Amino acid sequence: MLSLAKPVAETVARHLVATGQLIDEDPTEALAHALAARRLAARISAVREAVGLAAYHAGEWQTAIAELRTYHRMTGSQSHLAVLADCERALERPERAIDLFRGADRDSLDPATAIELLIVAAGARGDLGQKDAAVAMLQVRELTGDQVQPWTARLRYAYADALLAADRREEAREWFARAAEADPEAETDAAERLLELDGVVLEGDEDEDDEVSADEDAAGGDASETVRAEDDTTVTDEVERDRDAGAVGDDGEPAEDAGRVGDPGVAEGVVASDAAGHEVATEAGTVDATSEESPGTPGADRR
Repeated sequence: MLSLAKPVAETVARHLVATGQLIDEDPTEALAHALAARRLAARISAVREAVGLAAYHAGEWQTAIAELRTYHRMTGSQSHLAVLADCERALERPERAIDLFRGADRDSLDPATAIELLIVAAGARGDLGQKDAAVAMLQVRELTGDQVQPWTARLRYAYADALLAADRREEAREWFARAAEADPEAETDAAERLLELDGVVLEGDEDEDDEVSADEDAAGGDASETVRAEDDTTVTDEVERDRDAGAVGDDGEPAEDAGRVGDPGVAEGVVASDAAGHEVATEAGTVDATSEESPGTPGADRR
């Protein structure tokens, strides 16, 4: 931001703050703010990162891929490989998600990013119908570690979900229980999935949903107020205007004069996925993004 004139830097900063505040509650509006920041500072890596993440939350998968690839090229970071892989899954290209996992430099990934990428890649295996491979892929040492980490519940949940998809119901029940145990803040719905497997139906949920719908109708819809971007254009208008201005190409990729630096990063080097279908990639201690040797099954989870 130091390369920008002070008034411009302040405006960009306000848009980035608004993006962060709105990204969970109103991702479409968050993306509008991020795009407004990009029009003023397309060569700032943090701005491209904000656009990419906001686009991901808003379901604008192609925009998210283009912006996060640009961010990775500008910084040399691989911090959002899991998001890129998840976008590829959303675009029904699971092979590319697996290629991103296999091509990642595991030495440069922090444990949380590595686990998230593993979960997405296992989900991509499931998308391809390779259910047993998805199960085996998640059988890493971190799954059975004694120390609970911020990502432990999600890894166990993913493993339980993969087991259930592979018709291993009893094992799935055990791992949903272990996921719920590691998730005191209920960031996953492991407890609810466990109850479903036990045949327990929670009473009152349907009535509560009806009450919420009635309240929203009485209030005339969503009554919450959010900070608006500088203009009233829609996100689609923003993207089209940036494309007309040369900031984004016809294929959704940022134009060369919009802050792209260097050669294409790892996300562009994807190749066809391996045809085996049952080969997996893990390594004891840390998640191995290149090895395809499956570890043994632990004593007995994904988001």
